[in-house]
Parts: sequence; C-alpha cells; structure tokens
Amino acid sequence: MRLAELADRLNATLHGDGTIEVTGVRGIEEAGPTEITFVANPKYAGLVHKTKAAAVLVSPDFPEISTPTLRLANPYHAFAQALGIFYQPPAYAPGIHPTAVIDPTARIGANSHIGAYVVIGPGVQLGDNATVLPHVVLYPGVVAGDHFYAHAHAVVREGCILGDHVTLENGAIVGSDGFGFAKDNQGNWQKIPQSGPVLVGHHVDIQANACIDRATVGATEIADGAKIDNLVQIGHGSKVGKNTLVCAQAGLAGSSVVGANAILAGQTGVAGHCTLGDEVILTAQSGVSHDVPSGKMLSGSPAFENRSWLRAVAVFQRLPEIFRRIHQLEKAAQVIAGTDASSDSSAHAKEGRN
Repeated sequence: MRLAELADRLNATLHGDGTIEVTGVRGIEEAGPTEITFVANPKYAGLVHKTKAAAVLVSPDFPEISTPTLRLANPYHAFAQALGIFYQPPAYAPGIHPTAVIDPTARIGANSHIGAYVVIGPGVQLGDNATVLPHVVLYPGVVAGDHFYAHAHAVVREGCILGDHVTLENGAIVGSDGFGFAKDNQGNWQKIPQSGPVLVGHHVDIQANACIDRATVGATEIADGAKIDNLVQIGHGSKVGKNTLVCAQAGLAGSSVVGANAILAGQTGVAGHCTLGDEVILTAQSGVSHDVPSGKMLSGSPAFENRSWLRAVAVFQRLPEIFRRIHQLEKAAQVIAGTDASSDSSAHAKEGRN
C-alpha cells in the first residue's frame, strides 16, 4: 500500500513522499524502510531522528523532520487503526463443528462459528456473528449479544448476560462462584450460595485468565466499554463503570464499586465495600481500603494522594542518609551536653573553695 493511500484511510495529513510502499507497522526503534511507526509520548520524540521507518504518525504540531509524517490528532489511535489494516486475525467460517455439544433448547444466531468440543447448555442464547472457539463452555441460561467472541477454554457460568461485541480471551471465567463462606455454630466454614449472575455490557474485553465472580445476591456488573486485563479478580457483587480499565493482577474485593473512566493499574487492590469515583487513577501496586472521591490519583499501600506519595518516596530513599545525620547530631549534642556539664561542675567546685 502506498503511503498516500494509507494517509487517506487514516484521514491524516501527509507531509512527504506519498509514493513510498508501506507493508506494515512497528515500534519506532524497530521499524524498517517499508514500515510506519508513531510518536505519541513526548519522551520518545528524539527517536524520530534515528528511526528508519518509512513514515511516522505524529500530532499536527509536531516539528518538521526529514522522514515523511502522517499528522492527526490522535497518533496512538491511528497506530492501532493501521495495525488493523495490515494485520488480520484468523477468520472462522460460519458453521458448527461435529464434536460440539449443543443443547436442543439453545439458540444460535446467524453466521456463527461454533468450534470443536464446545459445550452449550440448555436455554443459551447467542446473537448473530458469534465466534466460539474450541473447549468453550456456556452454562445453562447464558445470553450473549451479537459478535460475541470467546477464545479457547473461556467459560461463562449459568444465567450470566453479556452484551454485544464482548470478547473473552483464553481461560477467562465469567460468573464463577464468589468467595462467600459463613461459620456455623461449630465454627466450620459453610459455603454461601452465590445466586446472582454477572451482567456484562457492550464492547467489553475480558482478557486471559481473568475471573469475574457471580454475586451472592443481586449481580456483579461490568459496564459498557470496560476492559479487564489478564489475571484480574473481580469479587462478587462488585461494579465496574463505563470505559474503566482494570489492569493485570488487580483485584476488587466483594461489593467494590468503581466509577466510569477510572484506571486501576497493575497489581492494585481495593478492599470490600469501597467506592471509587469516576476518573480515579490507582497507580501500580496501590492498595485502597477507603472510599475515593472522583478524579483523585492515589499511590502506595495504604494508598494516599499521588503527589504526597512521590514526595514520601523521595524521602524514603534518603532515610539511611537522614538517619546517619540524626545520629551524628545526637552524638554532637551529647558531647556538647557533656562539655557543659563538666563546665558547670568545675564552676560549682570553684565556688565551693571560695
């Protein structure tokens, strides 16, 4: 594809030779003379002078460089679009594999692909254009909308409801039992039935080996546009807001509530029954045990305001030096105190002789 054609498809303004042939997309340090790359973060802007790429996706106000540029408001999003142009994932033809086990009461939408050894239980309803790959299991009563895409070994438990354009990566579990137990009169843990389903909105992606627990009562809810990363744990009865990101190895304890457009970075943790407002950001490995108002950025465990945390970390790194200085000051103070005490004793002795 010529660079000018790619610029048209991305609705970008081309600066440079539009006849260059483009064959793919790569990172700025790896891209070759037939590949495009991008700069969205200013810290990498200096690399454009070293790149061998055919062209660079940049913002409209980016300085002119010798390499051709495609200029648009959101270079990173354009980079993703370009990837979609040059890379096409495997396509699966409509049809049902003979080894699939499908209950006669299940309804499968038009143009759907049901792969080998899939198990679809009673009362399941799948919309049109579903892709269900090998060894996926859909328990009784599952409902999924149009363009449902379940990769191998994903599982959706009984009664869960998923919207349109939901993608489950390999091993994702939607609707597993919540971690609910109560002690009986003899002090033994007894399982609490987890009766409520998981409700997943539209355009939700749930990545590999993430687990979203069903609710004890009510429902666990994942709103439209939310993205759940690998190895995330969403506890029973929790709610994740619209367009919120929950990154790898993060965990929400039961009945946590996270607002819209929030970002929970890797390995963050939220205690049960806590509410995080809209656009809250928890930086990596933060631990929250209290409600957080909208718009706050928190760090650390226990988490507190990010700027204060940055200052605290800077001080923490200097603690050995500070300790040495304090120790030296204490020793100096002891010497001074000892000298003063000796002077006082000498003065008293002199007065006594007089």
